[in-house]
Amino acid sequence: MINIASILKSKEHVNIEVKAAGKGIPNSIWDTYSSFCNTFGGTIILGIAEDKVTKSFIPKGIENPQQMLSDIWNTLNNRQKVSANILLEHHVYPVDYNGMSFIVIEVPRADRRDKPIFIGHDMFKGTFRRNHEGDYHCSAEEVKSMLRDQTDTSQDALVLENLLISDLNQDSVHRYRILFNNLKPDHIWAKLGNEEFLLKIGAARKSQNDGKIHPTLGGLIFFGDFITITDELPNYFLDYREHLSSDIRWSDRVSSGDGTWSGNIFDFYYKVIDRLTADIKKPFKLDSNLLRVDDTSIHKSLRECLANALIHADFYGRRGIIVDKEFRKITISNPGTFRISIDEAIAGGISDARNGKIFNMFSLINVGERSGTGICDVYHVWDENGFKKPTFTETVNPERVVLTLQTEVDGNIDNTDGNSDGNPDGNLTQNEMLVLQVISQTPGLSAAKVGSHIGISKPSVERVLHSLKKKGIIRREGSTRGKWIILR
Repeated sequence: MINIASILKSKEHVNIEVKAAGKGIPNSIWDTYSSFCNTFGGTIILGIAEDKVTKSFIPKGIENPQQMLSDIWNTLNNRQKVSANILLEHHVYPVDYNGMSFIVIEVPRADRRDKPIFIGHDMFKGTFRRNHEGDYHCSAEEVKSMLRDQTDTSQDALVLENLLISDLNQDSVHRYRILFNNLKPDHIWAKLGNEEFLLKIGAARKSQNDGKIHPTLGGLIFFGDFITITDELPNYFLDYREHLSSDIRWSDRVSSGDGTWSGNIFDFYYKVIDRLTADIKKPFKLDSNLLRVDDTSIHKSLRECLANALIHADFYGRRGIIVDKEFRKITISNPGTFRISIDEAIAGGISDARNGKIFNMFSLINVGERSGTGICDVYHVWDENGFKKPTFTETVNPERVVLTLQTEVDGNIDNTDGNSDGNPDGNLTQNEMLVLQVISQTPGLSAAKVGSHIGISKPSVERVLHSLKKKGIIRREGSTRGKWIILR
């Protein structure tokens, strides 16, 4: 139950709307009801006025709360006024404070199957959402986005009858099949022809209109070329940006529209994932076959986070999928809002993929978590390693989900899996130790050649060298192309 005293003292009003309601129920509360339903939920309180200058709340009270409660329920259940009533009895209740009566309406976030919640007869005129300025009319684009999410049919199941299987990037299909066959050599689909194989994995479907096999939207996004994809999805865009220093804008970048590769999400994932995980320490241990273990729970979590962004993105939405990597900080942003609440996503156990075909194609090559525990596991792994807690930001207009991951602990010391055996300083990463080993033997090597020796990218080597220099472990002798001197 809402505490009126704490509300009156509150300075944060984003998810709280108050109305004096001295002359009955104001019509504007239904705009707010729609906006809270279609955004992240919120609380409406009748009997409190707001001072527009000071932004403070002033208690006024309600004369006949029981009659007002009856009027509220009558309107909520009138389909001529409100498209759907998602409230239960415990969401609407009277509260007494300082001898005055108030009515509280706690509006939850609507289930995607109920959206858009709108006022009147026209959803394109009566649908509202909430931002920091209050309630605003949704654009046609926002309403269509909610309608796409409303259906239980996956967005990416759409059959593209204007395209043929030959319009897909055949090199991408070939690479996928090699991965599939290596992971599942005895699978019954391994020996199928391409057309039948794509049908099985959901990348293609037979049209009921012409009887021919065409790519699905998911198949196009997964295996298509950038130009063909953007013909269907004009806002489609993938961008990985790595920032090493303030001297240059990007130290490394992979963009879907640069014309040097296919631009589809399958190739993007494999181009980006090694870059994304390049600076995570690898454990100094062997498996039961005496082979070195090159994977950690952090590597797995980062793969999961990238896959989630690609699987759950609304590819009709604006601004595309953006992955930004900075020193010990990664931000992954994708168009579309959560189809479940953030709390449910973090708790795990619920999987509601926006793109079911893409989800299936990734899962067949062991990418993506089907049980709905992916985000939950990320939080657990970050907590286990002492990193700062991951943060999700969900916005509308435009609809986006932004995940921020920091591989940083107190004192800015990495605490990834592994140990510091043979590391006298105790706070050098494995990459730092490997780079030190190479330059101790050949101090004049370029960053690119150092990277080729130890299997990491040139930008990663440059970051490691910068870190070692900052720690006072190395310095450069001579010009910018001179030798590195190890100081201790």
